[in-house]
Amino acid sequence: MQSRRIDRIEEQLRIELSEILEREIQDPRIGLATVTHVKVSPDLRHARVFVTVLGDEVQRKKTLQGLRSAASHVRRSLSKRLHHLRRVPELAFDYDEDLEKEMRIEELLEQIKHEGE
Repeated sequence: MQSRRIDRIEEQLRIELSEILEREIQDPRIGLATVTHVKVSPDLRHARVFVTVLGDEVQRKKTLQGLRSAASHVRRSLSKRLHHLRRVPELAFDYDEDLEKEMRIEELLEQIKHEGE
C-alpha cells in the first residue's frame, strides 16, 4: 500500500517538476532538460530528480549546476502546487544515464547484427 502511494507521488512530482522547469525557471545555464523520473525516499523527505539534457558534456554540467542552484525555488513552487503533501521533499538533481546506456546497447546490437550478415 505504501509503495503505491510513493509511486503516485513520484509520478506527480515528475509531472509538476517538468512544468516548473519549462515555465518558471529562467536561468540561462539551464538548457533543454527533461525530467525522466523521480525517486523519493520512504519518509518523503528527499527526492532525487533524474534529468536528461540535450547537448554535450559541457551543456549537461551547466544545466545540472543551474538546476541545483534553483532547487530551493523549485521546491517552493512545488509546495504551492502540492499543498496536499505535508512536507515537500528536498530536491537533488542528477543526470539520468539510462538513456545513454540504452543507446549504447542498441549500437552494440546493431553491430552484432551487421557482423552476422
